[in-house]
Amino acid sequence: MRTAALISIVLALAGCGVESAGTAATVGKLQAEQAKQGKQQMETFKANLDAATKATEESAKRAAEETNKN
Repeated sequence: MRTAALISIVLALAGCGVESAGTAATVGKLQAEQAKQGKQQMETFKANLDAATKATEESAKRAAEETNKN
């Protein structure tokens, strides 16, 4: 009788550990995916910022050239 109770307790505790490990793995995977998406968003933002900066510089250059012509 004691052995059956002990086995039941060990199995119950082992089951909790497996569930926790599975949860930790899932959370880790989700965090890795979020980090990847964040990196992609940052790269897109930088590319857009560079394009806007370049366009602004070109516009300012053209305006200065037009001012010098007049």
